[in-house]
Amino acid sequence: MAAATSGTAKVSLPADDQILIEREFAAPAQLVWRALTEPELVGRWWHAGRGGMTACEIDLRVGGSWRYAMRTESGEEIAFYGEFHELVPNEKIVQTETFAPFPDDASTNTMTLTERGGVTLMRTLVHHQTAQARDMHINSGMEAGMQDAFDRLEQVAISLA
Repeated sequence: MAAATSGTAKVSLPADDQILIEREFAAPAQLVWRALTEPELVGRWWHAGRGGMTACEIDLRVGGSWRYAMRTESGEEIAFYGEFHELVPNEKIVQTETFAPFPDDASTNTMTLTERGGVTLMRTLVHHQTAQARDMHINSGMEAGMQDAFDRLEQVAISLA
């Protein structure tokens, strides 16, 4: 079993309407994939320790949909949903992502997993429809929650070894 890297996701802005997120996980791509695609595993990390999952639905097929929802400690409901456009097991997911309060601002997210020596690099390119939507996403405070969620995702993946 690999030791946790306690890595930090790197966030960059390659274009006015894009966010690039990169993070290494101390686990093989196959285990990271499972932690990203199996509802019972997603439910262990997606909430980032900021509340409890109220929905975790994944129809993992091209054209299939997904929906995650949680209730924060303050009682606020937060939900995201989308559709899968491309799936290459253990390597790539292309999906839309919509934050429920803004149904007209879906992004298209292209995630790739590249494994080297039991460590997996996850790269996610988030392509928003407009620069304004990208800026709202960046300014939402998403980065702190994402870092905590990724730390939990890594622990879930490691636990599967």
